[in-house]
Amino acid sequence: MGRVSELFGDRKPLIAMAHLRALPGTPMYDEKAGLAGIVEALRADMEIMLAADFDAVLFCNEGDLPYSFKAGYDGVAAMTRVVAELAPKDRPFGVDFLWDPQAALNIAAATGGSFIRCVPVGAYESDMGLWSTDVAGLLRERRRIDADRVATFMNVTPEFASSLGTRSVCEVARSAVWSSLADAILISGPRQATEPDMAVLAQVKETLAGAAPVFANTGANTGNVASFLTTADGIIVGSALKRDGYTWNEVAADRVGAFTAAAGRGAAYAGAS
Repeated sequence: MGRVSELFGDRKPLIAMAHLRALPGTPMYDEKAGLAGIVEALRADMEIMLAADFDAVLFCNEGDLPYSFKAGYDGVAAMTRVVAELAPKDRPFGVDFLWDPQAALNIAAATGGSFIRCVPVGAYESDMGLWSTDVAGLLRERRRIDADRVATFMNVTPEFASSLGTRSVCEVARSAVWSSLADAILISGPRQATEPDMAVLAQVKETLAGAAPVFANTGANTGNVASFLTTADGIIVGSALKRDGYTWNEVAADRVGAFTAAAGRGAAYAGAS
């Protein structure tokens, strides 16, 4: 668990999503507010999350509907600006660019990010069409740009998609760790804010036998996070922190406090133990 242990020690990390509003060039971009509006909206969210006991934050271009397999120069440049302005100084952060792992990697490398969330293994049918990944290209790019410190959190059950072929999730996860060099495995529900199959997550953990941590990537909330933490090695949470639990709303301080309390954490950030 090398890179992950270096980031979080023995603590099961709680990772809060930092959702960006739509970036330039995408259908929902607010031209009137511009990039400054994206920064200021996310700054307000970040102030709340960074006051709480989260171990890391994960920047994501959540507003860029519909998602694309290939990032544009404009999107990468805009997201780099936002992350560079708002990256926390007191804890690790990661980057996810939906759905272009090399874009996420380069943004993380440029801004000091410690990990990326990505779907670099497997082949899928998806809302975006047929999805063929390229983990070899991703990890060669990591070496080429001298970014070996950036950990890869590999989602093997991506949202809005289903796997082609007959391999089980456990087999895909095993291959992702031993053949594709994943630093952590993520298990998701069918879309954002939906619970993953925790029985499958438990099976993946048993299969990997400690070779890599297994995180719950979607669906954690105040009512289930304690239960999730009995099985998962970490939690990534976004929608549950938003007003009314709705992905596209702003982060709500009362929901953040309730979530961290339910996870057994204090109100203020304490750092990894």
